[in-house]
Amino acid sequence: MNVVVVGSVNRDVVARVARIPAPGETVLASGLARTGGGKGANQAVAAARAGAAEVAFVGAVGDDPDGTALRDGLSTDGIDVAGLEVVADATGTALISVADDGENAIVVVAGANAARTRLSESQRAIVGGAQVLVTQLEVPVPLVRAAAAARGDRAWHVLNAAPSSPLVADGNALLAEVDVLVVNEHELRDIAGAAEFDHAVDSLAARLPALVVTLGSRGCLIVVSGARRTVSAHPVTAVDTTGAGDTFCGVFAASLARSGALPGDGALLEVFAEAARVASAAAALAVGRPGAQDAVPTAAEVIARSEESR
Repeated sequence: MNVVVVGSVNRDVVARVARIPAPGETVLASGLARTGGGKGANQAVAAARAGAAEVAFVGAVGDDPDGTALRDGLSTDGIDVAGLEVVADATGTALISVADDGENAIVVVAGANAARTRLSESQRAIVGGAQVLVTQLEVPVPLVRAAAAARGDRAWHVLNAAPSSPLVADGNALLAEVDVLVVNEHELRDIAGAAEFDHAVDSLAARLPALVVTLGSRGCLIVVSGARRTVSAHPVTAVDTTGAGDTFCGVFAASLARSGALPGDGALLEVFAEAARVASAAAALAVGRPGAQDAVPTAAEVIARSEESR
């Protein structure tokens, strides 16, 4: 497999509101939608639509209608779901409020996503065939650690540390098993334990082969062996930011797989910068559309948008 994603899959229940309510406040929604989501599943869809030749998803759903529908949705995108197990717990659910300015507030009920802390033998075999392994933290840290241990010696491990709290609670020990860490500014500061941006970047980058910090409308920062590179964002009017980060990660992984680069190679800053440039174009397209998986662009759309930044 070019890209194997180990992570969460959720039924997203999305309410459109004029603004995110304050604590204790009730607001009226203008609409409600039930869509496919979960950071892991979103990233797998993004990698598949970006043109990764082979994408597999490893995770868990419940034995319920949502689980069946979400499995079918991933299959429709050409994703191998042999590693998507059915467990006794209910399929994960995310309750999402999306405001008119595109910002969101999300509460996740993990459900089946929290049911496993180890990989099955068949799941280990799938991960072992990965060129790029992608993980997040909507599943237990021990499961992510098991996936990292199961990957091949020359496979990349890209960790999107979202949410960051499980990593911090684990003492950041997982970082020793990561090749590329992708975080936003909040996650960067939380993991580094530093409020000042440059100090947080330097502190975290010193512990990693590569660090990618997404900066929203300001693009992203890449740090490899102390060398920094900034990639500009594409201008966009935000409709829904829910799946932007996941789209970035999935397309970044697909681009990394397509590059043929391996951990330890030279000129990796250039490889990551190119992957981030394409991923930023994809994220800009996703932000301009409602939904998470529904907003993920196709390879043709990403290519057209990314050419605008050359």
